[in-house]
Amino acid sequence: MKKLLLLIPLIMMSCSKEPKVTETQNRDSAAVSEQASPIEKADSAAIKMKDSVINNAPKTKEVLSKGVMRDIKDGQIIRTADAGQLPFKLGEEFTKDGQEFILKITNFNQSTLKAKISTDVKDFNIRFNQIRLPNGDYDGPFGREITYDVKEKGEVWLIVGKSNMASGTTKGSFIISVE
Repeated sequence: MKKLLLLIPLIMMSCSKEPKVTETQNRDSAAVSEQASPIEKADSAAIKMKDSVINNAPKTKEVLSKGVMRDIKDGQIIRTADAGQLPFKLGEEFTKDGQEFILKITNFNQSTLKAKISTDVKDFNIRFNQIRLPNGDYDGPFGREITYDVKEKGEVWLIVGKSNMASGTTKGSFIISVE
């Protein structure tokens, strides 16, 4: 009887969890969205680059620049950017083991997507694990560079994380360049 009483709360909690990743709504809908707050100055943890880097301060957790959004949920860092900003670079950091980064590129209408992961961390176990295409199909895994023919227009996701087939550290900062 005591075991049953312990199982009931666990079952209720597991049934009430939200899905990990959700679809981004199309910008053409009539939904009202909040305006972006002014860009804050980058902190000392900023990654310095010659080219512009969107959100080069890993501690920033709000609307950052030109519609680029950042959200952290259940070990996932989810960023959303409009394809109209291409090319761009994003600075990010994994601070815990097992984290995953998802870059959602909305309104993608080009025929080819090119992306590259750069890092100064030695022995950093990181790669493009998957790409999610506008039709909902997934492909992967890939390495630290990807060139992919996208046949449809819409939202494309780049999913970055550790490789289960390799060893090395899974914590550190990195930059994703997207064209």
